[in-house]
Amino acid sequence: MAKEFLLALDQGTSSSRAIVFHRSGRIVAQAQREFAQHFPQPGWVEHDADEIWATQRSVAEEALAKSGLAARDIAAIGITNQRETTVLWDRRTGAPLHRAIVWQDRRTEPMCAELRQRPGFIGLVRERTGLVVDPYFSGTKLRWLLDRVPGAMARAARGELAFGTVDAWLLWQLTEGRVHATDVSNAARTMLFDIRSNDWNAELLDALGIPREVLPAVHPSSHLYGETRLLGAPIPVAALAGDQQSALFGQACFRPGLVKNTYGTGCFMLMHQGDAFRASTHGLVTTAAAQTSLAEPEYALEGSVFIGGAVVQWLRDGLQAIRSSAEVQALAESVPDAGGVTLVPAFTGLGAPYWNADARGAIVGLTRGTTMAHIARAALESIAFQSAALLQAMAADAVAAGGSAPSELRVDGGACVNDLLMQFQAELLGIPVVRPLVTETTALGAAYLAGLAVGTYASRDEIAAQWDEERRFVPTWPRERAAERMAQWERAVRQTVAT
Repeated sequence: MAKEFLLALDQGTSSSRAIVFHRSGRIVAQAQREFAQHFPQPGWVEHDADEIWATQRSVAEEALAKSGLAARDIAAIGITNQRETTVLWDRRTGAPLHRAIVWQDRRTEPMCAELRQRPGFIGLVRERTGLVVDPYFSGTKLRWLLDRVPGAMARAARGELAFGTVDAWLLWQLTEGRVHATDVSNAARTMLFDIRSNDWNAELLDALGIPREVLPAVHPSSHLYGETRLLGAPIPVAALAGDQQSALFGQACFRPGLVKNTYGTGCFMLMHQGDAFRASTHGLVTTAAAQTSLAEPEYALEGSVFIGGAVVQWLRDGLQAIRSSAEVQALAESVPDAGGVTLVPAFTGLGAPYWNADARGAIVGLTRGTTMAHIARAALESIAFQSAALLQAMAADAVAAGGSAPSELRVDGGACVNDLLMQFQAELLGIPVVRPLVTETTALGAAYLAGLAVGTYASRDEIAAQWDEERRFVPTWPRERAAERMAQWERAVRQTVAT
């Protein structure tokens, strides 16, 4: 009898989660554990890679225990992960050489500034990887580690060290050091990988001084990577996918023009582009979508907001305005609007479509009448404003390529359960915002990809037939009002980047 359960390991920026899914997409059991965030200097963000593994393993065991299933009942494991976060470890001992450098980290901006001055380098990166030259991506983080950890460069060249994003680190741990590999969707975020040929690019490796010996093998997102024996019985590890590409897959966005936005620590909007590589002319990046074959590349247009739900964490931990993140909606709804206040949470610079590493957060429009409720509402609105800027850029790119603007936005992630935020998002966009029945689409995408690899699903059509909506938020504002609010936002943004 075919096994009907899949285990998704969802390793995020602030927590590790594990979810057991039935093949129908129904959640059977889940577990989650937060881990420490380290901020050694302003603009620096680090994680303890060993703690990432320890929390991920413990929640996998906990979710299995809650489900009442045994390891032998699980058809496959799929891994989805925070992307760009960079780990460097010793192949012999498995010990990390340094804390993981997180995707939010901006320490390599001086290196990126120097690279941007090299003749032709920006164009080379855009042509090969679809990306922009920015500290966000893994390549310069790896270069920093090779430069700063004593002896690391020589050891990497000798093949003694292994680099990976978090997916590769977890796969190494699950297979007890037997497999050093990643998938195309994570490799695409390194600024070292040619997404047209699906291979590491020699020119970029040379430009950044990265030895090929330190890099993982690259496979499709849906692939039999190996097996783990750590949960009580052998289980195939059959999928790796960066969290945003996994969410695109979990939202069944398989056709060109379908768009999803994930509201997590950051916000990430992706539009499926099909098999055609098209570079953005409006501040977005082109990236590899989750793939089932290296021979058949798929692409997505992406915009990234660095501070999304993290602004609510800042209200809780920084300002201590709320005791828990769940309180923010009630506080924001206690006032009819933001009272003219605009909050731009550029705590670690601005991502797409602005790409300004030097921008810093600002609260604009304060008066004597401003209360913490107004600031809370402005904080929630900032998530929607940033996402609206992304969709406007995405629509412009789509139209420029001869297509049409998106007709709806599929949403997921922790903050999408906030009805106030979702309705405000629809008002700004002027198109419906659609929340699915299963909002854990990042983990679900990893489960679907793993299921395809082991035959739990026959095709993507079977997966698409399972997708269904829970609620549709329909815009009611005149477009002039939305345009006025977006203009107010852009004026505030300009104040964060003024020199």
